[in-house]
This record gives sequence, structure tokens and C-alpha cells, in this order.
Amino acid sequence: MEAVIGLEVHVELSTASKMFCGCRNEFGAEPNTHVCPVCLGMPGTLPVINRRAVEYLCKSGFALECAVAPFSKFDRKNYFYPDMPKNYQISQYDMPLTTGGRVELASGKTVRLNRIHLEEDTGKNIHAGGHMTASDATLIDYNRAGVPLMEIVSEPDLSTPAEAEEYLSSLKAVLSFIGVSDVKMHEGSLRCDANVSIRPAGTTGLGTKTEIKNMNSFKSVVAALEHEIERQRRCAAAGERIVQETRGWDEERGVTYSMRSKEQAHDYRYFPDPDLPPLSLDPKLLERWRAELPELPARRKQRFIDAYGLPPYDAGVLTDSRFDADYFEAVAAASDDPKQASNWLMGDVRKSLEAHGLALNTTPMKPAQLGELIRMVKSGAITGKAAKEVCDAMVSAGGDPAAIVAQRGLGQVSDASVIAGIVDKVIAAQPDSVASYKAGKAKALDFLVGQIMKESRGRANVDVVKALLKERLG
Repeated sequence: MEAVIGLEVHVELSTASKMFCGCRNEFGAEPNTHVCPVCLGMPGTLPVINRRAVEYLCKSGFALECAVAPFSKFDRKNYFYPDMPKNYQISQYDMPLTTGGRVELASGKTVRLNRIHLEEDTGKNIHAGGHMTASDATLIDYNRAGVPLMEIVSEPDLSTPAEAEEYLSSLKAVLSFIGVSDVKMHEGSLRCDANVSIRPAGTTGLGTKTEIKNMNSFKSVVAALEHEIERQRRCAAAGERIVQETRGWDEERGVTYSMRSKEQAHDYRYFPDPDLPPLSLDPKLLERWRAELPELPARRKQRFIDAYGLPPYDAGVLTDSRFDADYFEAVAAASDDPKQASNWLMGDVRKSLEAHGLALNTTPMKPAQLGELIRMVKSGAITGKAAKEVCDAMVSAGGDPAAIVAQRGLGQVSDASVIAGIVDKVIAAQPDSVASYKAGKAKALDFLVGQIMKESRGRANVDVVKALLKERLG
């Protein structure tokens, strides 16, 4: 039996205010401080459409090759649940802003999109226990209620959990590049529900699907899909009926569990929202939004490979985010050496970032500073080993590389008379290695070079060191 997977991805848009009111759209505020009569659904209030949210969804549609509709409308999705104070959600049903589209996976597979529609987010339920009178009490934070949310619905084109993860990564990269969302799954600005069914391998029909919720990371999505596919296969092998239902993912136990029967569209009693006029967009405005899109990650990755000669893996890492890609190109321009810029960012810079708990977008080191350091290494003003120390200092605190070199006395020493003293000291301290080299073991010379570089704090010119060693050892 093979699996058939479709994903519904919910993405909070990075607008300054909520979808239909002026409340701030901000993560992490004190509960219920970004609320007003509109987003709390008080009688007599009227919603107003957030123009920026419409722009962001249309740009997402263009980036994902969707058909963007110049005419659409908003509907009321009626349901009764504590996290939606109006007892309905303003969403889009039969006339969404975009239809069709696709996501290209790194593996080369194309995943078709069904639609992207715009709606408002719900509040957040916080299940409390122990410290309250009722151990099963639920608290509700409505700060998130009304935040602009786009739902990206794929066709059932995915076959494995690994493909689902690849799809989410590709989608996240595009949305991050065009700047419509911070797509932080741990903060809830990117959430994913999965529809899963199985069918006999090689057939084209669709089996009875289940929907999985409560997955809070890419790792959770993969684990939940793996478990649910195997559960359905066991049911089929035992002759049991697979029930169409919504299932939750229990992270601790590593299992899915039944939550409720799966709702159908008619259960929500959709109807056009009477408080909102249909949305009519000027074709010229749509074309302007399309023209404002930046170079997308897949195209930029290929350009890095073609123009800079980078390996596909390096190009993929450097285009993981728009900030990283811009940073690399700035370093490449400052150093006039794209390959060395890539090597430093992929190697020593990354190590230093991890050691200091930083990311490329939080380090005080400017691209021009790293570019100048690369130039200093190429010119021989500083050795590669000493440059690593300078790099680490810049990653943690920024600063001019030449000033750091002068302050720490890290300039390269090429004076043979100065280096000779260090060479003689190491030769005297390492008689066994000297004997090994004289006995024909070439690697012993590398060890001695390493000891001299360590003694000189990486400042000695390696070519001079090797020449002096060979001269003294015969």
C-alpha cells in the first residue's frame, strides 16, 4: 500500500496590524493586550480589510505561479469554539484570491497547489492544570485572533513523509524570500495540517483520508505522517475500516489519536460576509505587485552555481534565506573572491556563530569586514590560522579586522631571522619527530610545521617555516 499526502499550510502574514482591525500583529505580548471590539466580535462592530495582507497573499500567489483573481470575496465559516470569539471565522470559500500554482522540490518533483486563500487566525487555547481550582481549565489568549492568515492547500501529490518535509522547506524558503512572513513554526506563524490516505501501489484512486493536527515542527510532521501511514496499513491488513476523521499528534507518545469526525464544507454553513464588500483589484496594481517580487530562492541558487562556481550544496545553504544570500553576495563583492566568501561563511563563520549562539542576521560582523579579512589573507598580511581568531572576534563583537590584528599582534611574520629562533626551539624540543623526518617519514615535517605555527600563534609565514626546517634538517 502506498501513501497519498496533501498538506494544508497556514501562514501568518507579517503585517503591522490584524486582518480586519487596527490591533497590533505582534508575537509574545502579554495575553489579551492586543484586542479590540472588532477582533473580539462585539455587536455593532464592522471589519475593514487589511490592504497589506491582500498584497502579501497576491505576491505569494505570483511567486508560486498561481492564478490571482482580480475579483474575490470573503465568507463566514460558522463554528462554535472558544478560540473564535465571533463564533464564525472570516475566510474565503468558493472565490479565493488565488487558485492553482505549484511548489518545486529540490528533488525535481512538482507539487501542485489547489488554492491559497486569505482568512483571519483564531485565538490560542492554553490548557492549564494543577495551580487552578479546576485541573482541566482552559485559558484563552485572543491576541492572535484576527491576525492575517493565508491557507496554502496542496493537491494530494506527496507520497512520503520525506517529500512532505521537502515541500515545507521549499515553501518556507519562498515565503521568507519575498518577505511576507517570518515563517517561524515554533512561534506558530507557520502551521501545518496533513491529509493522509493509502491505496494499492500503482492505482490512482484515493482512499479514506484522515487529517492530522497539532504538529509543531518539521520533525513532528515527518514522525506523525510515518506513524499514521503505518497505522492505516495495519488497519488495512487486518481488514478494519479506516474512518474519515481528524486526529491529533501526541509528541510525547509518538502516536496519532482520534479527535473528532472530519467536518465537511456544509457543516460550516458558509455564506458571503454581509459586512465586507467583494474585493476588486486593479490589474495594474496586480502587475506592480508581481514586478516587486525579488529573485526567488531556486533561481538565485542556480545563479550562484552558474555565476560563482559554487557547489550545489553550498549554493543551497547560502540561499536558505534572503538575508543569508544578500550577505554572501556582499562579502563576495567586498573580497572580490566569491569562492573564498563561500568557504568562510560555510566554515569558520558558521562555527563561530554556533559557538556564540548567534545567527548571520544577529552577528555584529558586517559583510565588508569579512570581505576585508579575506583580502588580508590573500595579500599575506595575516595567516589563515590567525584570520580564524580575527573572524571569531568579529562574529562576536564586530570591528575592523586590521585594528583587531594590530591590537592582538596577529600580523604575519615573514622575517626569516625572527622565525629561525622559533624553528630552532621546536627542533630542540621535538627530537623524535626530527629523527622520524630524517628516517624518511614526510609527515613528521607537517607535525613540526604545526608546532612552529602554534608557537608563533599562527603568525609565521608557512613557506618561510618550511624552507628553514628543510635547510636545518638537511
